[in-house]
Amino acid sequence: MRCVLGIGNPGGDYAGTRHNCGFLVLDELARRHRLESWHKRWHALIAEWRPDADHGGDRVVLVKPQTFVNASGEAAQAVCTFHKILPTDLLVVVDDLNLPLGGLRLRATGSAGGHNGLKDIEARLGPDYPRLRLGIGAPAGNQIGHVLGSFAEHERADAEAMIAKAADCVESWLREGVVVACRFNGPLRPPPPRPKPPPAADVTPPAP
Repeated sequence: MRCVLGIGNPGGDYAGTRHNCGFLVLDELARRHRLESWHKRWHALIAEWRPDADHGGDRVVLVKPQTFVNASGEAAQAVCTFHKILPTDLLVVVDDLNLPLGGLRLRATGSAGGHNGLKDIEARLGPDYPRLRLGIGAPAGNQIGHVLGSFAEHERADAEAMIAKAADCVESWLREGVVVACRFNGPLRPPPPRPKPPPAADVTPPAP
């Protein structure tokens, strides 16, 4: 059994904000796979998913903690303890303001990188769990206002495309593992190829 935990804040005031990208990815997975039944347990909203063989076949529990971001580890620890899920089988989906909007970064382990939700999970389970970071871009001003704010109108198309790509990445992790799923890492749109330099001028001196 494996667990996909999306970090976010509960309640309508935070719905769709940058800090709730983890929730948005789980909502996209639930939409794709027609998971309509969420129940509350362990201070979290839980949906159980039994993927077909094309998505790994293992039973999966989707978790949206309802304890606010800074206490995300409470639900992570409770779910993993109850279901005997190893940290390596827990994928945490989280926003990251150090990545440009639309960028993804999946790692098998790593540091919390200043994110309080990851810090709390690490304090309870250690650092050896996979995490998928979604870029929300650096703030132009106040950091708290940035992460707790909604995407601007001109950002929404890229944000929606990022959520869909992140859901693809989660499905790949379930099906093929973290190494293969890392192919989704990088910017939303690859940069254009660099122009080829012009051919060097012929500086061969003329024959005498």
